[in-house]
Amino acid sequence: MPAHTTHDAARDEAVAPLLRGIAVLGRLTGADGGTLSLSALERTTGLARSTVDRLTATLARMGYVRLDGRDVALAPRLMELGNAYLAALRLPALLSARADGLADELDESVSLAVGDRDGIRFIHQATRRRAMSLSFRIGDLLPAERTAPGPLFAAEWTASDWHRWRERRAADPGDHSFPAVPPREPGAPGEDFARRAAKAAADGWALDDQLIEPGLVAVSVPVRDPGTGRVACVASVVSHTSRHTAPDLRAALLPRLRAAVTAMEDDLRAAPAPEPGPPPAGLALWTGASKQELGREFVESLARGLTVLTAFGEGRSALTLTQVAQATGLARATARRALLTHARAGLVAPAAGHTFTLTPRVLSLGFPPLSRTSLPEIAQPHLTALAERVHESASLAVLSDSGEEIQYTARASAARVLSARVTVGTRLPARATALGRVLLALPEVRARGYALVDEELEAGLRAIAVPVRDRTGRVVAALNVALHAARRTADDCVAQILPELRHTADLVETELRVAGRFCRVAVV
Repeated sequence: MPAHTTHDAARDEAVAPLLRGIAVLGRLTGADGGTLSLSALERTTGLARSTVDRLTATLARMGYVRLDGRDVALAPRLMELGNAYLAALRLPALLSARADGLADELDESVSLAVGDRDGIRFIHQATRRRAMSLSFRIGDLLPAERTAPGPLFAAEWTASDWHRWRERRAADPGDHSFPAVPPREPGAPGEDFARRAAKAAADGWALDDQLIEPGLVAVSVPVRDPGTGRVACVASVVSHTSRHTAPDLRAALLPRLRAAVTAMEDDLRAAPAPEPGPPPAGLALWTGASKQELGREFVESLARGLTVLTAFGEGRSALTLTQVAQATGLARATARRALLTHARAGLVAPAAGHTFTLTPRVLSLGFPPLSRTSLPEIAQPHLTALAERVHESASLAVLSDSGEEIQYTARASAARVLSARVTVGTRLPARATALGRVLLALPEVRARGYALVDEELEAGLRAIAVPVRDRTGRVVAALNVALHAARRTADDCVAQILPELRHTADLVETELRVAGRFCRVAVV
């Protein structure tokens, strides 16, 4: 289908509730902490309050947001949309180890970015822990002209691309449509971006000398697709002027960056064709059942439209309409309207052979703020729900570096006069606690799948704990419920508390698997 035909059809057949839901996710993505009140969403989207309520209820049912009183917060499950794009792209999976290795070698931050119309988006970040460190996140959008990767992408722009860029610069001279960067200072001298793009094309590298903000410098080299020779992504080394001036950064680090990029291109050339993984199953049935259960509070067209994005992935980077319908279980007409709506929103684009592909803009759906979520943040709402269900205190803990202590990283207390009270950050001997015995993976605990400590740490204190595993199956934390021994026997803990603990651990692990697919999830 020609691009102009797709554009016209997208305008005429767009699904309004899906566009409204995308707008809600966009507002939440740009909000501090990924959280807004319902009234703020009503005000910033211009939608009626009843519409906002129905859209957020649907997104909550999907696990994409959490409702906390009058606030709406992005939830890690939403990252499956960005994961679908990154998996289909394959570049993070194939190149991130090289980027991480270069960051370790240079002791500087290294990033991978792709072009997104007249901007760039990060698809991988290997940052260094310093007092002065980068705040960019995976999925953040930056204006091309204020970055080192930008000129390298612009070297391949068409006349229409340049026209669009000039229109954007005229309409938004302060860069207010790019929340990831500081606004352009009034009266700041303009640069000849076309000249910089031509120079980057000739040199094969580009430099950012404090274009984003004072003190930030970067040097970039394109990673080219071995099949087409076009820029697949751009690798950058980023530092600040207290460590390197821009000329020094180029002189000292450009050769090593080029060597790493050569290795990256070799990796792309040698990579076998991806084996398509199984597409998501039962989505149409699930949305239908949810509609039947919740009635008009569930916006089925929004849910079905968003599930279309999850049809893409590794080995499924370009799909026909029929393939999307088969993968999701949706009728072809429903899948077609969803694809055309996403095309209008800039989330999918037509490709060769009557196929569609995801665009980098999919990362704008919640990925930047969620890309830095931590395990305690993932676990906290589930701990709170667990404590409310069992009416006892619940905790998350990790093993200390020494392996001799546990450290509490999240807590939810029960509304009781007598309850187990420890604060986040508290450390206790690992072998004397149920949490510690799970984390130490003692043979008996490993066989049973849980640990129960009965008045060993303190008289009257009984606790039961289960492991939390990451995507690889490694135990990274433990969950427990602690209570006074007078309230439940040890057998009661196993019969009544253990199933609730395991259910909570399953919920945490599900979100941890999604969040940790392409991002590092801190455990503390």
